[in-house]
Amino acid sequence: MAEEKDVDRYLKTDGLDSEREKEIGQHIGYRYDVNLVPDYARLTPFLERYMAFMGWDDLNWLEDVHMGYEEGQPAVFDRNINGWVSVPEGMALPGNQQDRDMIARELLIKFQMSERHPLIQLNKAYRKF
Repeated sequence: MAEEKDVDRYLKTDGLDSEREKEIGQHIGYRYDVNLVPDYARLTPFLERYMAFMGWDDLNWLEDVHMGYEEGQPAVFDRNINGWVSVPEGMALPGNQQDRDMIARELLIKFQMSERHPLIQLNKAYRKF
């Protein structure tokens, strides 16, 4: 017989199941909500080429990157700089959240590889070799 689960468990407890969730103190959302897992049929051409170049089968570190908003403007959060990267003005965004999230992932990668990224500038300033 299947184990009966308490449907109100997340209301009564902190709900942190895995060791990693306990370590970081928050849920890993896509473990519970299949809608948070990227739909690979919606990959942008750039992301397809990027994954092929890197030899990856999935987006792994980009799975929890989503299109958000900063001060009412569409933006993606860059954890490396602990700040928001604004979507270029006038860029039309699709109505589907999965498509917007794919664009957010693409923008994040492109920004992190650009000369404008603060870590690139720090690397140039403090590189030893």
